[in-house]
Amino acid sequence: MLRRKPTRLELKLDDIEEFESIRKDLETRKKQREEVDVVGASDGEGAIGLSSDHKTREQMINDRIGYKPQPKPNNRSSQFGSFEF
Repeated sequence: MLRRKPTRLELKLDDIEEFESIRKDLETRKKQREEVDVVGASDGEGAIGLSSDHKTREQMINDRIGYKPQPKPNNRSSQFGSFEF
């Protein structure tokens, strides 16, 4: 395997500005979520909203990675195979 010298990375002003804008966007989104959670918790619907949001998030992740869960059968033949004596 060939050994090479480390690559030098330079931070440009555009990169810093882009980072700051993204960070501000994330902070505003986080504040909005906290406000929604506070309002939802006072109405008593916060837990319901989070559970359905979690389910859709899980489905989005499964779709993204191509995972399609199959339900497991609960009978003995599926657990141990079909043995015939």
